[in-house]
Amino acid sequence: MSVPLSESIVTAVARLIDDSMIEPKREPTHYDLEVQAERTGLRVADPKAQGQNVGKAKRVRAMLLWALENDVEAGGRFITGLIANVRGYGGFRPTSPNYVGEEAIRNANEAVRSEGYELTIDGQLQPVLLDGLAGAEMTAALMAYVRRAQKGVMDAALVTGTGKDLLEATAKHVLLEREGACPETTFPALLGLAFVTLGMVTSQHPKIVGREPVMLSTALYSMWHARSIEYATRMGPVMVDPGLRQ
Repeated sequence: MSVPLSESIVTAVARLIDDSMIEPKREPTHYDLEVQAERTGLRVADPKAQGQNVGKAKRVRAMLLWALENDVEAGGRFITGLIANVRGYGGFRPTSPNYVGEEAIRNANEAVRSEGYELTIDGQLQPVLLDGLAGAEMTAALMAYVRRAQKGVMDAALVTGTGKDLLEATAKHVLLEREGACPETTFPALLGLAFVTLGMVTSQHPKIVGREPVMLSTALYSMWHARSIEYATRMGPVMVDPGLRQ
């Protein structure tokens, strides 16, 4: 699994291994960081490899900032491996001498959650599941998927299982937020109700003279195109008629 990268994630992850102000130093060690850099191809951006004498936090931050600009996938793999290292050394266990601290864990969780992941209190890094979310939490989770789709993220964790599941969750959320209720019906009917609620039309709707449909550039179409080609092929391109937005 490779998590997305952002500046806030880089900062928060570096904080997890920041022991510059404490003695004795915590594990993982500089050697552990070197191993992760070698495994993920980030040794080229490692300050230690260039002869610089830096602490662990600055070392990690330098490599991840380089990855943010040059190799996001490698940066994501590095983070996944590093968090596994921290967990293996007891960094998420309050009684461990390597415990990173509640604030550092909370900050890291908030950072990765904005990209559709969560870091549990015991150090498990996993995709945010849509099941059981509602209201503002569901909106935030869906918006995280939007940002990842717009960045072209295509990992399996992008959806809860299939593209259809994500579209269904989005349609239900729209109806609950706009109408206050969501009927029990088939997926095509549910999606159609959500389209109507949001003023959307498909290419199968008759064209209105003087109005040119605009291709929908939101996550709904992006997810569908990326993960559920069979549905996109069956129903045609999703479009929005500007006149129906009024």
